[in-house]
Amino acid sequence: MRDGFIKVASATSFVSVADTATNCKNIIKQIEKAHIGGANVVVLPELCVTGYTCGDLFLSDTLLSGAKQALCEIAAFTADKYPLVIVGAPINYQSKLYNCAVFIHRGEILGIVPKSILPNYGEFYEKRYFASAYDLPSGYNAVNIGGDIIPINPKLIFQNSNVDNFRIGAEICEDLWGNDTPSRLLCSAGATIIANLSASSQVVCKADYRRRLVTSTSARLICGYIYSDVSSGESTQDAVYSSHLMIAERGKILAENPPFGENDIIFTEIDVDRISRERRRVTSYVSNITDGFTDIYFDQEPVETTLTRKVEKNPFVPENKADLSSRIEDILKIQAYGLKKRIEISFTKTVVIGISGGLDSCLALLAAVNTMDLMKRPRTDVIAVTMPAFGTTKRTRSNAEILCAELGVTFREINIEASVKQHFSDIGHDTSSLDVTYENAQARERTQVLMDIANQENGLVVGTGDLSELALGWATYNGDHMSMYGVNASIPKTLMRHIIKHVAENSTKTLACVLTDIVETPVSPELLPSDENGNIKQKTEYLVGPYELHDFFIYYTLRHGFSPSKIYRLACYALGCDYSDAEILKWLKIFFRRFFAQQFKRSCLPDGAKVGSISLSPRTDWRMPSDATAAIWLAELENL
Repeated sequence: MRDGFIKVASATSFVSVADTATNCKNIIKQIEKAHIGGANVVVLPELCVTGYTCGDLFLSDTLLSGAKQALCEIAAFTADKYPLVIVGAPINYQSKLYNCAVFIHRGEILGIVPKSILPNYGEFYEKRYFASAYDLPSGYNAVNIGGDIIPINPKLIFQNSNVDNFRIGAEICEDLWGNDTPSRLLCSAGATIIANLSASSQVVCKADYRRRLVTSTSARLICGYIYSDVSSGESTQDAVYSSHLMIAERGKILAENPPFGENDIIFTEIDVDRISRERRRVTSYVSNITDGFTDIYFDQEPVETTLTRKVEKNPFVPENKADLSSRIEDILKIQAYGLKKRIEISFTKTVVIGISGGLDSCLALLAAVNTMDLMKRPRTDVIAVTMPAFGTTKRTRSNAEILCAELGVTFREINIEASVKQHFSDIGHDTSSLDVTYENAQARERTQVLMDIANQENGLVVGTGDLSELALGWATYNGDHMSMYGVNASIPKTLMRHIIKHVAENSTKTLACVLTDIVETPVSPELLPSDENGNIKQKTEYLVGPYELHDFFIYYTLRHGFSPSKIYRLACYALGCDYSDAEILKWLKIFFRRFFAQQFKRSCLPDGAKVGSISLSPRTDWRMPSDATAAIWLAELENL
């Protein structure tokens, strides 16, 4: 349960229709599996104690008596078991029968949640047997099971005493399909996980729709969702059932047994702390509905939750190629339309870009070219300026020139060595001292050149800096830090490489070759002299750390507000095959030091289009005082 990770299981038990004794044994087997698997909660299907397809047998006292006996046996079995167990059973109360989710923990039936929305169409005719939760008498209602008085109420939320955000409620099958779901109210009252006990028949195309319902509900309600479907053991007289099991969180399937799949139980972890934090962040989330809801507490001793859920190494980069291509196309359009608007409103004739032969300036140039194509203006209105100095290598200089030629933009080369040396002379700086002054003087001279050319050509300087550099403060203040519009401002370095590869795949051979070489060129500001072989000596990732790690840190710090120790745990889990724990910890410390210390650069960023869910713009997403301290974040890392 550490870090908010709750181990959950969705299980189906093989049903013998109307045979409660056999069903009880099969349910107990699944509870045992969940216990061995360390699950905090296990959800079983709708009416699994009796079978969903009992028909008029639901009117039999014998069946209902058998169901009650089975619940007592299941409860007794859980006396020394760890999970909170949720099973489906018919419950008779005041001469009405209810289709219910029964919550059981450590030998005790905690509460009963009746189904609210009853299907009575197609192959479903539940109103023939069952009453709706809406039909319960007003006030407190309770059922006697085995001598214990158990509350029955659709507005029960079960709270783990040891984890503040572990709050679970239930809805049953059709409740999910209705136009006003019980889960909406449950989540508004504080439930972070919804269990759905289901008996959903399998017909063509239904699985995809069912999956969309689960994912969209978990996204809209910002919750975890555990869906358990009945097995093929149900009667096939009128329909077939398929054991479709799903566990979702905030719009994403974490684990699934597809229809007719081989697994009768699936496990994963739902991050309830992440859910709670996201609800705090999204101020439009309604959380003030509490009337009529009752909290029922259960106690589970905290145990270490072993992670099995997938954590992407590169959270900004979709693993599915089609999803990645779609995202890239969206980004390229956002960049182009954003820059188009800025050009139109400022009445500029040209855009001016400093082109280095590196990743950032390459993508900014592609954005400018796309903009000119969109505006049906000649690409020559893009003025690309390369400004070689003391660290420029033949490789990057050549790539810059070839790139501009292939894209058909206006290309200028202005060597800034002489002007920088004059500046060194003016301020009395020793040219043999390769310090920060030596580096930043070049960056600021380049920015001055670009700004002055923009003045000459009625132009607009397009910034090239990216999200990763902004987070680390890896930019020269009032140098490459400054522009008139930053098209890359919310694009991380790891995604940037894929964008350029995508463009390369759809380009002419020569352009594709130069784009590919730019992607493979080590990231460098090229402000220090090259090595004796003319190769790049100043490599950014040797100095501030691998961008793959930093982008991971950025995502979980900015998007989810995770603690340093939780980010460290996830990084070791996701990237441990590529980096040692010591390396991850070293660069994580550097990330937090730099992130806090460099906020002053982000407080005065130029405008730039937001392309994803994360931005460091002080006007939209990130407001932080420049003198905030990282002390408690670093202290947490020191105490790992």
